[in-house]
Amino acid sequence: MKKYFVFLLALLLAAVTAACSPKENAGTTEAEAGSGTSSSKAKTIIVGTGTQFPNVCFLDENGKLTGYDVELVREIDKKLPEYNFEFKTMEFSNLLLSLETNKIDFIAHQMEVNEERQEKFLFNKEPYNVFPLHVAVNQKNNDIHSIKDLKGKKAVVSATSNSAVFLEKYNKEHNAGIEIVYSGQGADDTTNQIRTGRADATITTPFAVDFLNEQADAQQKVVGEPLLNSKVYFLLRKDETVLQQRIDEALVELKKEGVVSELSKKWLGADYTVEF
Repeated sequence: MKKYFVFLLALLLAAVTAACSPKENAGTTEAEAGSGTSSSKAKTIIVGTGTQFPNVCFLDENGKLTGYDVELVREIDKKLPEYNFEFKTMEFSNLLLSLETNKIDFIAHQMEVNEERQEKFLFNKEPYNVFPLHVAVNQKNNDIHSIKDLKGKKAVVSATSNSAVFLEKYNKEHNAGIEIVYSGQGADDTTNQIRTGRADATITTPFAVDFLNEQADAQQKVVGEPLLNSKVYFLLRKDETVLQQRIDEALVELKKEGVVSELSKKWLGADYTVEF
């Protein structure tokens, strides 16, 4: 009888243990699934950029996409686990259309604010650096000292770029008489036109001139005072307000941590997160 009682007690304990086990296992599985689900549910964001902007977005000697804008986006991506950023490279002139047609989700390519872009798109609110535009000419050119000396001269810029937008507006508002021509694909065309004298000047940044002189023997120099110190932002579609807010939050953190300033010094040669 005693043996029979012990047997029944053992069966009862086994039943209780079996009943409890699934709940404990379910809790562990749910926690693991939650961790995995969080990662698997990260939304893929396609970031449009280029490969021809020295020190900003370009291919290094190993063919790796890098530069100030690229590395900053990678740092922002680390701050936002709900997103997975992937780069898509293209010619600068194709970026706005690609954003408009949903082929990319935001642009990282030193975009400054202008009315046309504001009408169609959404800028994030926290600028990530200041874009200083200058006149640049061949090192042997001693006739051009400022933008006022470009009257009757040929200035080459990339279509739809900050430089093009600025120069087109300046030409119209000041009746400046500058002959604006648009470069072909890549920075090489602009460099060659300045080097060979087919164009007299371009509108660019000091850090781009330094890079091209070092890497491509561009034979350029910056002249005159800064034409513009525009704050630059990422450009998104109008409906991406949540992404806009998250990018801004990440940027504020990265600025406080000194990451943005350090990236600017590394890639642009100075802290362009503040106005000069």
